[in-house]
Amino acid sequence: MSDPSIENPRVSRTHAFTLVAVCFTVVAVLGIGVLTRFAPQMDLDGTVSETLYVGDQRAILVDGLLEVLTAPGVTLFRVLVFLPVVVFLLLRRLVATALWVAIPLLTIGPLNTLFKTIFGRVRPDFDQGGALLDSLSYPSGHSSGITTLVAVALLLVWPLIAHRTARRAVVAAGVLLVVVVGLTRMWLGVHFLSDVVGGWALGLGWTVLVATLLGGLPGHRAALPRRLPAEVG
Repeated sequence: MSDPSIENPRVSRTHAFTLVAVCFTVVAVLGIGVLTRFAPQMDLDGTVSETLYVGDQRAILVDGLLEVLTAPGVTLFRVLVFLPVVVFLLLRRLVATALWVAIPLLTIGPLNTLFKTIFGRVRPDFDQGGALLDSLSYPSGHSSGITTLVAVALLLVWPLIAHRTARRAVVAAGVLLVVVVGLTRMWLGVHFLSDVVGGWALGLGWTVLVATLLGGLPGHRAALPRRLPAEVG
């Protein structure tokens, strides 16, 4: 029976930059579709929104559940989850690692707002959905936020996970969380499908770009080693 443990190969910067290019291309193409009101995209967005929206008369319990499920996409959630992680890294003098972890988590919000301003899309016009919000729609901030959180977490812990089964489980859990948060934005009627997909692409592309430039990819200088150094003090 083969050993389930695996090595941690160095992730290629070329592959990482290719992924970044693909992600930002998706953001740009969908954004241009928003600006030009590209008919197939608009029709699909409208159909999916009407299908997934849970309705203006939804029960209070349903509304509360959706708000809980969508919460991991907000900035405060990211800060609460990763502040102890960054402190932990700093205590072990892993400053470069703490830096690449903190930057995408703290900057994805302002970056997403910048893109919203550029593309200027209004929210879906549901009375108890997008009509309640004054902010713009494309790309989804919750979707980009949760994708950033999951991508940072996966890149950070990847060198510490030495078994294929464990890696698959962690990736599956992360993808599930990203998908659920994205779906909640449409169930609540506050985003279109292309908003959510654009948010996913922005979060992933930005995280991988920062990690690549600052050496945070597995096997590079700012990635976690297989064994963490002992605590200082």
